[in-house]
Amino acid sequence: MAQATRTHSSGTAGRPPSPRAPRRTLLGSTVGKKAVMAVSGLILLGYLVAHVMGNLKVFFGPDEFNAYGHWLRTMGAPVLHHEWGLWIVRVVLLTAVVAHGVSAYQLSRLDRKARPTRYVHRRRRASYATRTMRWGGVIIALFIVWHLLDLTTLTVNANAQPGHPYENVVATFSTWYGNVIYIVAMLAVGLHVRHGFWSAAQTLGAGKARRDRALKAAATTLALVLTAGFLAVPVAVMTGVVS
Repeated sequence: MAQATRTHSSGTAGRPPSPRAPRRTLLGSTVGKKAVMAVSGLILLGYLVAHVMGNLKVFFGPDEFNAYGHWLRTMGAPVLHHEWGLWIVRVVLLTAVVAHGVSAYQLSRLDRKARPTRYVHRRRRASYATRTMRWGGVIIALFIVWHLLDLTTLTVNANAQPGHPYENVVATFSTWYGNVIYIVAMLAVGLHVRHGFWSAAQTLGAGKARRDRALKAAATTLALVLTAGFLAVPVAVMTGVVS
């Protein structure tokens, strides 16, 4: 018995230690990544609501719209220096965009690893908005770059006037390509908001079976209102309502 025990002990001692499974953090899990995507998406959604409200000031004339543009650079004064508040908003938005994009990419990779082989029978398992979320995200990302070059740095706006936001908006939407780029991007934003708002509510625990219909209706309404609000500006310039 003693010999058997020694043999067993020595055999166990001679084995290499089994590798430990990597410890997963909350952010490293699928649940954590979905939470990051949901929270960052809601931050961006809040910005879109504020942004469309600011854009609609263009209907009150150049004086009010230009005053709004000036306020963006002085918000937080006198506590904050010139443009500090604006840069804080930019940093928060940039962080949210990066977190949203990275978590979306990571979740897509995890989904592919979970299904290494393609389905034999291809069938649509999601709505149009769901199937276009990925390309919609790419379109929105490219639009953000163009939008900054157009109305922030004024690099691609041939008729831009520094310090005159109203005139710069009119100049952008007086070109066919400015309208096409903006309209396509805003349609992508609408689809993204519709699906993203509902998904974020589900991730954060707001979606119950009895609330799904109400959440979907709210998501659709929000997406339509935002899209209509953003598209109102180029349409107004094209039709001469704003000039």
